[in-house]
Amino acid sequence: MGEPEQHEIPFKERRLRFRNPKLRRGIFLIPAAFTSANLLCGYYAIVASLVGAPDDFNRAAKAIGLAILFDSLDGRVARMTGTNTEFGVQFDSLADVVSFGVAPAILAYAWGIRSVTAMNSEALHYLGLFGWVCCLFFLICCAWRLARFNVKGMAPGGSKYFVGMPTPAAAGVIAAVVHALHRYGPLQDLRWSVPWLLMAAALGGLMISTIRYYSFKDLPWTRKQPGILILLLITLGAVIWAFSEVALVLLAGTYAVIGVTLHLVRFIRHRLMVSRTA
Repeated sequence: MGEPEQHEIPFKERRLRFRNPKLRRGIFLIPAAFTSANLLCGYYAIVASLVGAPDDFNRAAKAIGLAILFDSLDGRVARMTGTNTEFGVQFDSLADVVSFGVAPAILAYAWGIRSVTAMNSEALHYLGLFGWVCCLFFLICCAWRLARFNVKGMAPGGSKYFVGMPTPAAAGVIAAVVHALHRYGPLQDLRWSVPWLLMAAALGGLMISTIRYYSFKDLPWTRKQPGILILLLITLGAVIWAFSEVALVLLAGTYAVIGVTLHLVRFIRHRLMVSRTA
């Protein structure tokens, strides 16, 4: 059965108005600049992954993290300034394919296969094919997820949930793991390479699934916030800055697991309700 039709309810946010036409034309360039920075980070991550030194892998992971930051800013800035356009939507999607599809796929492949040497040539050949298929699947799922979002939008009922794991979150899991383990260098054992590649494929499956993931779009960021929320955000930023290797893995992994867990809870609850009424 096909997925139910989904439409995004516009997210209301305070917009800035500019009476000066020249200033307004300049403001239109700001979201595009953030999207271009997102694309730049993705390109840099690809080049760093191809170079393949341990420090380069870590730089590639950091670049994907910066791309996630820029991607979260371009849409919000466009809505705040009233400069969101269809061109901006398409440009953002194309940039996301590079930064959250091609870049993490190449990073996952290079990190998981390049340094595996304790195997004969035939086994390495099949490992390379396996990794190629898993990372290609991740890339296709990323493009599929973005195309579906452009057509159907958020989950029915508002902008509170995404349908399927967001592409920046899936790329963030790969980048966070590489960043956390960069001190040990790329994987060198088949027993770790295969689960790593399977994880990349599983993240691809989550992107094209119908599992709902919280979007954080219903939070009133533009309103006055209580002091405790500001304190929590500052504390979270300080923790990530000081303990990024552990904190980012916990954040990315928790977000991925919570979506699946809540989906299973809703499924079991629905089955129990059906069995009681039967």
